[in-house]
Amino acid sequence: MQRTRLYDSHVALGGRMVPFAGWELPVQYPTGPLVEHNAVRTAAGVFDIDHMGQFSLTGLDADAFLQFVQVYDISQMQVWDAHYSLLCYEEGAIIDDIFLYRLPEGWMIAVNADNRAKDLAWLQSHATGYRIQLTDISDETYMLAVQGPKAAEVLQRMTDTDLENIAARTGLRATVGGVEMLLGRTGYTGEDGFELYLPAESAVSFWNDLLAAGAADGLLPCGLAARDSLRFEACMPLYGHEIDAETNPFEARQGWTVSLEKPDFLGRAALLQAKAEENRKILVGFEMIERAVPRDHYEIAVGGQVVGYVTTGMKSPTLDKFVGLGYVPPAYQKLGTEIDILIRGAAKKAKIVRRPFYKPRYKE
Repeated sequence: MQRTRLYDSHVALGGRMVPFAGWELPVQYPTGPLVEHNAVRTAAGVFDIDHMGQFSLTGLDADAFLQFVQVYDISQMQVWDAHYSLLCYEEGAIIDDIFLYRLPEGWMIAVNADNRAKDLAWLQSHATGYRIQLTDISDETYMLAVQGPKAAEVLQRMTDTDLENIAARTGLRATVGGVEMLLGRTGYTGEDGFELYLPAESAVSFWNDLLAAGAADGLLPCGLAARDSLRFEACMPLYGHEIDAETNPFEARQGWTVSLEKPDFLGRAALLQAKAEENRKILVGFEMIERAVPRDHYEIAVGGQVVGYVTTGMKSPTLDKFVGLGYVPPAYQKLGTEIDILIRGAAKKAKIVRRPFYKPRYKE
């Protein structure tokens, strides 16, 4: 089990450490997941997400290579732009969801922890003939996320760089708290915020300085539980739940990432066919009519017949309702359609509702 450089800091703060994607990470602090969740919705929270991976891509053919191996048309991106995208197999199924940063010297690709080795091997297997340098920089790069309506205010106290005019889905390099880093105005919580990429050796001192700088604003360290409930309310997919190697982007409602008009790329033919045909399944949001907690992997039934499954479900802290995401045949996706969630053999009534459950609030 791997540990981030902040492991001792988390323990000192009372973090409850659990295994996640091969790492030992805090699931919550003594404040509890509900308080941490609400801190991000109303003030700010900081997440240790150093388990995620980062790759550097440079070289004469870097643009051509990246255009081929992922689904988004990167010709639309200017230097310092950041964008969400997907890696897909030839048959159109999702390998991983990724974040791309166009930097002056090339590209940085952020990937999920579970998929770091798989993604690197996949990219390397398609690099033949391209003049590129693809380097795993995860070990030397530390990743933190500062999220919430006061995130920019907290970070502004620590830097002379004006953060006010940085648009969402862009990045920049700046010195924050005396540490040179890349900041991306992105995040997976539904709130304004920044993801920080800094030298690993500066992680502990920067973490302490950040907590001190944000204390007056209510900045809290947040664990995996709050991270999951926040991204879930905004209906942002999690690999292994809403997206996986059995699902294509259109089924997962991630078709907006796929630029079918660009030249040939991995999975394009299959995705063209998938878009033209009716989906086998479609991701929907639902709300419980009967009081019950819908958990991932629970079956979804209609008329006594199992038709799908839950990918994520919980009581939404912000809405104070029991809601969930799941896959059903397209015939059952209409808003208001009643379904049953099978919980320990009992059918509990629910209905299809609009997604996202919480409207993301980003600075545009």
